[in-house]
Amino acid sequence: MSKRGFATPAARRSAARAALRELERHDRDVKVRVRCAANHRVASVYTTDAGLVYTARSGLHSHGSKDFVDVAHHDSEHGVDVVDFLDTGTDATAEDELPAACECGPRAIMRSELLQAIEAEQRLVLVS
Repeated sequence: MSKRGFATPAARRSAARAALRELERHDRDVKVRVRCAANHRVASVYTTDAGLVYTARSGLHSHGSKDFVDVAHHDSEHGVDVVDFLDTGTDATAEDELPAACECGPRAIMRSELLQAIEAEQRLVLVS
């Protein structure tokens, strides 16, 4: 379990982003991948020096060079990157529910379920 403490949730998420940026090869450090029943990427958990980092995209976003989001021109927000430490220890400000999305729509991923999957050494978690 993590023993680190952060003054605010924003500080915790900022530290998680910094830990994720330090990874040299994201593909080697994936601990768990989360996919929906249609096999869309929903979220990933990475192993970093600072701990397990959850990352997902929430909201509308494109999926490749030929896929475009159906939004007004010049809209800069095509979904929001969600990055946070998975194991928040005793941080009372951390909610169990983490936002995510795929082509099927918005999702909620439970922090506790991902931690259980990691403990069971699962590499893939399917959500409905």
